[in-house]
Amino acid sequence: MFKRMLSAFGVGGPSVDTVLDSPHATPGEVITGQVRIQGGSSDAQIEEILLSLVTRVEVEHGDHERAGTAEFLRVSAGRKVKVTAGQPTTVPFQIALPWETPISAVGGRELPGVVVGVRTELVIAGAPDKGDLDPVLVGPLESQDRVLEAFGELGFQFRSADVEAGRLHGVRQELGFYQEIEFFPPSRYAGRVSQVELTFVASPDDLVVVLEADKRGGMFRSGGDSFGRFHVSHEEALRTDWAAAIDGWLAKVAESGGGHAMFGGHGGHGDHHDYDHHGHHGGHGRRGPGMGGVVAGAAAGVVGGMILGEVMEDVFDGGDEGFEE
Repeated sequence: MFKRMLSAFGVGGPSVDTVLDSPHATPGEVITGQVRIQGGSSDAQIEEILLSLVTRVEVEHGDHERAGTAEFLRVSAGRKVKVTAGQPTTVPFQIALPWETPISAVGGRELPGVVVGVRTELVIAGAPDKGDLDPVLVGPLESQDRVLEAFGELGFQFRSADVEAGRLHGVRQELGFYQEIEFFPPSRYAGRVSQVELTFVASPDDLVVVLEADKRGGMFRSGGDSFGRFHVSHEEALRTDWAAAIDGWLAKVAESGGGHAMFGGHGGHGDHHDYDHHGHHGGHGRRGPGMGGVVAGAAAGVVGGMILGEVMEDVFDGGDEGFEE
């Protein structure tokens, strides 16, 4: 929520306060709220009120990465809004979250490294007057939560999370980025697998679960990345034994040459596994373990210490490079 004077009107101009009815949502859900404008010392007119969904995205540049703010949806909440001097004006709005919106909260707690928000922009005399960001805590769908619960049951430890610019190999996407949630594997895989990355790509009917294991090499085995892809309907995801599916895939990765596993499909489960060494997205750099502080306990099945990230305002300060989807 923000309350600020519209700079284009100067001293005595109207002030704006954007309020979400609830900061909690899930992908595919409609969020609602109001843009509240308090009239200043004289009448004014706002040409258009624009609302956009934004997230913090990592973008590769050679061997380096930089962070920027990606806008992935923009809607108009109103045009030619007249503001009477000294009087309040309220403009309601609603925004449907895309199904591929990154998860930014698990178990009601912010997911470190991932931020999603609603940004308000007011067009006055043809020039935009940007406001601050209102955070949205995007929780997992029930189908996604079942997968996260399985990671907790198996003993994975949360490492870090971020959103990467780019597209996944062999997966249909609506947005130009994907989320990665990284885990340290269970202790029984110590020395063989260093980390496992989880990516969700959801649609109204289906859920694609992409796994990437960073396999350590040894005297008698090769290292490298191994990939698994599970494609099921949301209903199937609720019936799937994810702990068995994930553990079975990781066991094969740890004991064999690793590779790519495909599971499931439209309309029913499948048990066909096709192993190779093709990646699920273009090459990207490895990131560090995350940012300061530890939160004890589990959240929605993701056990172990969750690493605290900066507050929403700090994440975007100085990080908006202006690129948009």
